[in-house]
Amino acid sequence: MKVLFLTMSKINSFSDRGIYTDLLRKFYEEGHDVFAVCPIERREKKKTEVRKEKQGTLLNVQTLNLQKTNIVEKGFGTLAIEYQFLAAIKKHFSEVKFDVVIYSTPPITFSKVINFIKKRDKAYSYLLLKDIFPQNAIDMKMLKENGILHKMFVKKEQKLYAISDTIGCMSEANKKFVLKHNPSINSNKVEVNPNTIEPSVFNQSLDQKTAIKIKYKLPINKKIFVYGGNLGKPQGIDFLLETIAATKNKDVFFLIVGSGTEYNRVEKWFLNNKSENAILLAGLPKQDYDLLLHACDVGLIFLHKNFTIPNFPSRLLSYLEMKMPIIAATDASTDIGTIIEENNCGYKVISGDTKNMQLAINKIISDEENYKRMKESAWNLLQKEYKVERSYKLIKDKINV
Repeated sequence: MKVLFLTMSKINSFSDRGIYTDLLRKFYEEGHDVFAVCPIERREKKKTEVRKEKQGTLLNVQTLNLQKTNIVEKGFGTLAIEYQFLAAIKKHFSEVKFDVVIYSTPPITFSKVINFIKKRDKAYSYLLLKDIFPQNAIDMKMLKENGILHKMFVKKEQKLYAISDTIGCMSEANKKFVLKHNPSINSNKVEVNPNTIEPSVFNQSLDQKTAIKIKYKLPINKKIFVYGGNLGKPQGIDFLLETIAATKNKDVFFLIVGSGTEYNRVEKWFLNNKSENAILLAGLPKQDYDLLLHACDVGLIFLHKNFTIPNFPSRLLSYLEMKMPIIAATDASTDIGTIIEENNCGYKVISGDTKNMQLAINKIISDEENYKRMKESAWNLLQKEYKVERSYKLIKDKINV
């Protein structure tokens, strides 16, 4: 079977670890031919190129800047990308007949590419719904509700859903939201296909963990609560900073590591507050980040309290992989916190609820036996629900090849 994957995420190599590369490697390992199309942003000053690796063929398409850029360029880049991808596929993959085309959101502007592949190759189309746009932009007040742009993007969203043979949602809450707000969609074509990974086992000795803590100037004898990932408006960074300021327990230390549109504001907060119970690090390469993460003790998830869509951040998997208890401070729409609590992996609070956040922190550090049980429960949840075999099987079973 020949598999085509479209994404706005940058793929450096199929050997990279991540929710998309892990899935593509699984297809390769099961004997399928893998082709992936992803952008090379303008800032990299590189032309469109095709690169063949052991696990598949990677088509990097020159685009405008799509991440960490101004909203005008990001908007034009998002609208232009389907034309750029389509032209590149016609040029470089003209002789390849695909059996399935898999694609993720963002963006919602791949309809022309998908339609071309479906008509030309009679391919099956599978959407991995990772982002519900434009509603998320309405929630964050980045778009005016019922404005011209909002209406235009809603039409594109509906077109994408209509052209998809199956829509894989990240959780049950995600699935229910899609069906409730899109009554024209046949419920039979919507299923839960969560973020999944190929788990790695990390074995660090106490001495190795101590060396890593010393390297990054972390305290040796405190529980390290880590927030790793994007620092942007959707994450509700204000409550993360409020939590650091409100935490007086001397056995707790916070590590923030990441990048994003709010990084400079977070950095300024650290400079102004001179916090003694927290440290900020810029984003690290994946391998370095994993080693640092494994030296930490508790994972933190933050989402903006104004979200009406049920986000399900993929950083959950990194924490589960490291056998970490988790505190999820989110909006009321997502079910990520409920899943964490039901599986005894940690606690959920509503973003902005400082009292319950402090209660959750204190519960984790006050009961060492329960802390150890939560560590094992985290690993068990990953094994049960979020291994890449699940996503692979859901997609493969749809295709009669």
